[in-house]
Amino acid sequence: MLSERRTTNILLLIIVIPILFYLLKVLSFIFIPLVFAMFIALLFLPLMRWLGKRRVPKIVSIIIVILLIGIGLKAGVELIKLSSKQIMASDTAFFDNAEVKINDAAQYLENTFGVEMQKDKNILSQFIQKENIGTTVGFLRQFLTMLLMTAFFVVLLLAESINMQDVLNKMVLKKKRTSLLAYGKIQKELNTFIKVKFLVSFLTGLGTGLACYFFDVSFPIFWGLFAFAINFVQMVGSFIAVIALSIFAFIELDPTSTLFFFVLAITGVQVLFGAILEPVFMGKSFSINIITVLVMLMFWGFLWGIPGLIMAIPITVFLKIIFEQFPSTKKISDLIS
Repeated sequence: MLSERRTTNILLLIIVIPILFYLLKVLSFIFIPLVFAMFIALLFLPLMRWLGKRRVPKIVSIIIVILLIGIGLKAGVELIKLSSKQIMASDTAFFDNAEVKINDAAQYLENTFGVEMQKDKNILSQFIQKENIGTTVGFLRQFLTMLLMTAFFVVLLLAESINMQDVLNKMVLKKKRTSLLAYGKIQKELNTFIKVKFLVSFLTGLGTGLACYFFDVSFPIFWGLFAFAINFVQMVGSFIAVIALSIFAFIELDPTSTLFFFVLAITGVQVLFGAILEPVFMGKSFSINIITVLVMLMFWGFLWGIPGLIMAIPITVFLKIIFEQFPSTKKISDLIS
């Protein structure tokens, strides 16, 4: 009887897991803003509690948090505007140089692999086609929708209309004390992750922008913002930032010792903040092995694209803490660590 029940449970698990992943994929337009909102709410919960202890009404506390988020978004928009103005105000020397080097690369591809490019057009213009404008507008519409839904879920979570501790207790753990301890640990570790990741990403962006400025590489503000944003993708983001900026510098700078030291400098920035300071700030309790990181990046990237890559590690931490609460899944938690 026990063997039959175990076999039935395994079969049900085999059926349920693919359905669950399918729903996560199909309903990503709901789950992505919800998960983002959970992390944002966790970040501001200490402030909400601090205001609550001083008898500030909850509605006023929520408005204060929304204003703080709005100020942060406004600062980001202003930096993007400044970066755009810097790019638009630049002379055409870089673009002319890029055209020459891209032409050389296109000629090499044509001679070696038989890849043909249109001869009657500027090669750079071939990457900006008229039909791509619709795709850009669609992306912006989708991004705005996700932003509004995230803001809506943040308000619900901060107002405790959605109580994650009760959800965890009733649907997963079903033990009040265990749920309370697990929720506290989740909140503490994810809060630490978000704060440290933001700080490290900021320092990485600042260091990258300063490296571009001192080595006279164009658009230092843009590259600083790019390094800041891409650094939220664990491990992969650092490689993308270094490779993209190295290619850009190769186009702009002559292949001399200056280019070598510039690549060395931006690599050093990534190593210093990402590989040395970040683990120190995170602490040993947050450790996740590299194989788990890579697998989770591939999995959540496949399910949710770029948002999945950004949220892969926090979701893994959440699952790790949940697995720790059950003797049957504790081995999985140890494997993740």
